[in-house]
Order: sequence, then C-alpha cells, then structure tokens
Amino acid sequence: MTLGLAPGQDAADAADPGSDAGGRRLVEVAVDAAGAGGARPYTYAVPEELADLDDGEAVLVEFGKRQALGIVLGSAASSGGVAPKAIVDRVRADGPLLPGLALSLARWIAGHYLAPPALVIRSMLPPGLLERLELVAERTPAATVDTVEIEGLDAVDADLLVQLETGAQPARELTAPDGRAGLLRRLRGLAGSGLITLDWTLLGASAGPRYERWIRLTADGADMADRIADGMRPAGRQLGAKQLGALAALRAEPGGIASRDLAARYGTSAIASLVRRGLLETETRERPRRPLAARPPGLRGGRPPTAALSAAQAEAVARANRAIATGDPRPLLLDGVTGAGKTAIYVEAIATALERGRPALVLVPEIALALPLVDRLRADLDARVALVHSGLGAGERADEWRRIRAGDVDIVVGTRLAVVSPLADVGLIIVDEEHDPAYKSDRTPRLQGRDSAIRLGELAGAAVILGSATPAVESLGRALDGRYDRVILPTRPSGRPPVIQVADMRAELADGNRGLLSRALDDALAGLDTAAGDQAILVLNRRGTASVVLCRDCGHVQACPDCERPLVYHQAGTTLRCHHCGRATPLATRCPNCRSPRIRYLGGGTERVEREVREAHPGLRVARLDRDVAERRGAAEKIVDAFTAGQIDVLVGTSLVAKGLDVPGVTLVGVVSSDVALNLPDERAAERTYQLLSQAVGRAGRGDRQGLAILQTYQPEHPVIQAVAAGDGARFYAAELDLRRRFGSPPFGELVKLTVALPEREAAEREGAAMAERLRERVAGRRTAVIGPAPAYIARRNDRWRYHVILRGDDPVAVLGGDPGPPWSIDVDPESLL
Repeated sequence: MTLGLAPGQDAADAADPGSDAGGRRLVEVAVDAAGAGGARPYTYAVPEELADLDDGEAVLVEFGKRQALGIVLGSAASSGGVAPKAIVDRVRADGPLLPGLALSLARWIAGHYLAPPALVIRSMLPPGLLERLELVAERTPAATVDTVEIEGLDAVDADLLVQLETGAQPARELTAPDGRAGLLRRLRGLAGSGLITLDWTLLGASAGPRYERWIRLTADGADMADRIADGMRPAGRQLGAKQLGALAALRAEPGGIASRDLAARYGTSAIASLVRRGLLETETRERPRRPLAARPPGLRGGRPPTAALSAAQAEAVARANRAIATGDPRPLLLDGVTGAGKTAIYVEAIATALERGRPALVLVPEIALALPLVDRLRADLDARVALVHSGLGAGERADEWRRIRAGDVDIVVGTRLAVVSPLADVGLIIVDEEHDPAYKSDRTPRLQGRDSAIRLGELAGAAVILGSATPAVESLGRALDGRYDRVILPTRPSGRPPVIQVADMRAELADGNRGLLSRALDDALAGLDTAAGDQAILVLNRRGTASVVLCRDCGHVQACPDCERPLVYHQAGTTLRCHHCGRATPLATRCPNCRSPRIRYLGGGTERVEREVREAHPGLRVARLDRDVAERRGAAEKIVDAFTAGQIDVLVGTSLVAKGLDVPGVTLVGVVSSDVALNLPDERAAERTYQLLSQAVGRAGRGDRQGLAILQTYQPEHPVIQAVAAGDGARFYAAELDLRRRFGSPPFGELVKLTVALPEREAAEREGAAMAERLRERVAGRRTAVIGPAPAYIARRNDRWRYHVILRGDDPVAVLGGDPGPPWSIDVDPESLL
C-alpha cells in the first residue's frame, strides 16, 4: 500500500473511499508498532457503532496476536478481496489528535521521506502522549447511592461502584477479589447495565494539563463587598482586616484570583473562613504553562516607528499580500544583503494574514533565534503567540500543542518542530534563514523543515515566504528558473555595510604567531570602545575539525582529480579517499604543491578562543555560545538577552552566533577559522562556508557606527573567500549552479543517501557493494547515477562500520522502490553526503 501522494494530490483524494463486503467503511490506520510492523499503514473496517469515527482519532486495533494503538489517517481504497479486521474501539482523547491539515502533511512526510507513518504521527504529538493507554471506568448518573439495593447487584460490584465515587479511574487501580480477568468481566457487566462507562483513554506521561484552584465571590459575598465599599457595616460576625482585604481584592477581580496568590496576600485561614461563611467559592481551572507568559514584548520591532518601507520592501509586501489574498503557495524568496529589513516584511505580511482571520507559522533554524524574533513580532503585533522548540519542558510543549490544536493562537514561532504543529489552517508560512542546514532532521522522520513548510503551504493554500541573505543554492536556482518568485533587497535601511579584511594565517604563522587570533583581530579587540557600546562577535567554524590535511605554508588541500572535491583522511588504511567516486590515494608526507613537510590537521575549539580572548583582554566581558551551551535549558536565551542588552562585550561561538542576531552595538566580527568547513568532502562545503561567512560579516555595522569584519584564513585566494570579501555573491552562485548542473544535484536533480552499518567492516563493505549492484541494475535507461559504496566520513560509530551508497538523478526514490529496511537507513534530500 503506497502512502505517499503524487505531486499536487490532496490527502482527501489520496484514496477512493472503499468498503468491505459488509458495506463497512474502510480506513487507513498508522499502527504504533516498533520495527517493520509500523513501517506502513494498514486497512481496517469501521464497525457500525463507530460510524462517526473521524480522521485523526486514536483507535485500538488487532495487530497480529495482540492489540495496538493506532491513528486513523483517512479513507482507504478497497481491500482487494481480503477481509479486513474491524477496529476494536475508539480511544478517548478529546476528539481527533490531529486536524485534517496536519494529517495531510503527515501522509506526505511519510511518503516523501520513506518514514514509518506511526513515527511521523508521534513526531507531531507532545512527548509521552501515546505512552499510557488505559481502560478507564466512570460511574454514570444511574449509579446512585441506592444502587447497592438493586436486585442482582452483589457486594463486590457494589464495592466497585463505591471505589468510583471519587471520579473516573483506570481499571488497573480498582480492586476485586477474583483477579484482573474477573475484574474486567465485572466492569463490562456494570457497563452493560448502564451503571458505568468504560473507555480506552490516553493518559499522557507528564504531558497532561496542570490545574489550580481559583477563588471568587459568591452572590452573598459580592453583596457584602459592595456594602463594605459603600461604607456600610456588614451584618453578622465582625470581619478581620485580612478578610476585608480579600473581599476588596476579589471585588476588583470579578473573574476571581488564583487561590495560591490570594492566600499569599491574605493568609490561608482568612480565605478558609470566608469560604465557610459562604462568601467565597472555589473552582478548579487549568493553569497553562506559557513559555512567553513572563516575557515582555521586545523594545524594537521590525523597523523604527517613523521609518517607511523601502521600495524593495514595499514590493515584497505587495507580492506577499497578493499571495495571501489568493491563497497562492508559490514560494516568495526574499534575497538581499544582511540587515536588509526582512523582519519588517514579515510583520506586514503577518498582519495581513491575521486581518483575513488566518494564523501564521514562522520557522527559525535554531532555538537561540526564536525568542529574538518573537520579541520583535510582539513589539509590532497584538497577537497570541505560541512558541515551539525542543528546549521547552514537556509540560510547556504539551500546553502549547493544545493551544495550537484548539485554535487559540494567531502566530506559531519555532524551529523545524513547529512545521508539524496541529494547525487546522494557516494563511502564511515564513521560513527565516531558509538556507540553514538545521532545518534538516538527523533522525527519523528525516524531514527538511523548509521543504515540508512549502508542502504545507500547498496543502493549506497559504502564502510562503523564504527569507535569507544567502539563499540555498537550490532555492536560488528554482527562483531563477521561475519555480519561485523572488524579490531582491539590495541595501540596508539603516547602518552601513562593514569593511571586510582578510587575514592570511600563513603569514601570521611565518611571523611566529602560533595563537588562534591574528594580530589584526587582536588589535581590533583591543580597540573596542566599550564605553560607547561597541561589541564583537567571534565565530569559529569548527565543523569538520581534524578532517582535512592542509599545508600550513601554502594552504594546499589535496583534491580528487575527478570530482574536484577535497579528499578525506581515513585513519583505517592511512589513505585519502574521495567520498564521491571512491578514488583512494596514499597520504602524502610532504605537500604535493610546495613540498613543505608542515602538513597539519586544521582545527581548534570555541573554549580555546574564549580562553585566549580572556587572557589577552581581561577588561572585556566575554561569553561563549555553542552547542554545548545551548543544550542547557534556558542558557542560550540568557546569553542572547545579555548580549542584546549590552551586558557582554565579546560573544564567542559557532555558527549559532553568525545568524539571526540583530544587535546594533556589534562593530566587530572576527571569523577565526574561515576555511575549516570549506575543505570538507561534501558538495555543499563551499556553499555552507559562503553562507556562514556572509552571515557572520553581516552582523557588523547595523547601528550608527562603522562595522569591521576580519576573515582569518589559510586560503585567501580561494574563490569563496574572495567572493565574501568582495561582496560578489552573484559570481559564487553562478559557479555553484554550474557545478550542480554538471553532477545533476539539486536543483537539477534529487539525492538519496543510503547508509549501512554492521559490526564487521568487511561485511558492511560487501553489503554496500551488493546494494550498489542491485541499484545499478535498476537504473538502466534512467537518468540516475549510483555512487559508491564509500566509507562514511565517520567510518565507525557505535562499534559499527558505516558505508554510503548515493543515488543522484531525476527520481532516485522511484529507483529505490521504498525503504530497504535493516541494516540500511535512508536519508531523502540529505543536507550532507558525509
């Protein structure tokens, strides 16, 4: 059964509604089963008593010799003469878990990325929601206190009803003398008599709503509070000062006050006595966990209040508004310099969508970038904002999920997790920094957040905006060939482009400088005028440390003569190997270009840079932001807030600090290692380096003072370094697109990466060779190439040897024909071939 949808096909017509021989409606169910069992959906019949079953509801189904939880995906086609099993029961979960739009996206993700549908559904739900499936018993109004006297009801059944007096309870928590089987028989008998209800219910692990008690005035209490306010003496026993204060406070808050807040102000005993006198009453309300509840709106919006949109900004807003009005999902690419005012365009487009009564979805690549953007949106828009990312607590994520599912939000902002939010509708989708590789998931389902957002726009009839100062090569290619719309933002509304200097680290080394900072960068740090608010960002591009053997005299990196890509050092066998064509070359002990013996690994870490800056400039306040720091809950938020507020002079970090930060005080940016990622054996290495350097440079000079950017490199003559230094992005993109066209890579083709992992290296290599041979037989006559097998960049992980086989061409997924299963893993549209 094929789950994927054809291009342009809606989930509603993914399958013609079918029925079995008995006329029962057939549905597709994603069964929550581990391993191969959950790799595809299954067809089940809907029994008559569940005729009103909706798509997205949780159900209990027979699966093999056991019962399993499943989610109804939608109508299924005819079962082909095979009698399908009937759904056992509905699982009570407050209606469908996912709305139709989210289900349609789930079907597409499962089909496009060859992911098990149950895992896709799980990724769309709060953590732990599907972990506890319980049979819950609850008394009906017919079970009165006199039920024990009903003829035929024995003492054990009566005791069960007594146990349920306090409310609904899971069956496993009830007790009876005849064991679990006997207990279940008794419960079903009571349910058959109409005395209780039995429902399968999802009791999410640590993800349920949080409740608290509230206090409000009764009618008598309101009357007394009014009399006291008018200066009249209340009848009856004299009230104390705290009691009078509580009545006055509640009179000012007709909706009530949380019990813990009221008791903190006036004391528990005072409140309790007023309740006993009938002047106050209590009720239980949900206490939502809101990540933004205590955070005020930002001080800066998308643009200064008196500033008008530039001509390019106004054109972009006009095109976005037209797309919102017509429901045109064709992506609009905002392509311009850093600091060109994309946020102002986002604000105007979101306002238009909200005016039409449709919510907006805004994606950012990193957790650290979510709150700065939320602050600016909230400064301009009076809207209900939900925040979605993996750094939230389980309860916070669950509460935000429930708000979104209930339609209680106007704007959803988050990382790639937000694209699978339970939105019933969306009118505008914005993907900020659309080029960023963080949008690609590295675990199943391996979705690409940007591409999934584009598909969501097609399903919802929503406008889609892709924003980046350094667009992905494939996005720009699609804009150039007319598949995307494009608006160029050529200038900054405020500030000036920074001056860019290139520091040749070969010359630094020749002069005896063995540190990580060049003299130019060290002098610039010493010259920071912190009294005037000057700040600096130091970026260390440490991806691929100790990956490439580089000559420290001439900067030469040995490349494959066939693929023009850097060769990778492999410790096993002590060879340089091309990950594209498999060519192997012995490791050189001298540079093939200049014969120098000074061949070293290129590397260095953020902690070392931070230490060197602190030691050399003790007067500067230095902080670090990298993956290690960002993984600590709330740490990234605190550092970004402190840097934005001017409480940090120098921020050291990886690519996290090179994107999305709009801090007017930054006058200096130093890229400590511009060429580490440049030499990775990946076809996106040049693109990623260009994007990182351009984004980093763009952080400088956004305020009134001139900015300076220093690029430290061992390869100052490299085309990428030259393109960034000269601000010549057009030449760089033209060269990259020509290279992609030669190899049939995106946007001129598609990629699929297959990885085999086995304990024995020889077995992994044999399995890789066998797979490659099978695929080469299938591609005969097709415009698809099979590359490999080649060792993975990290050849051994978790005691398993890893080999890659790459499919490149027009439709590699069709050649593959589905997920090959263990020991293979599959990555459709990979961000990297490492």
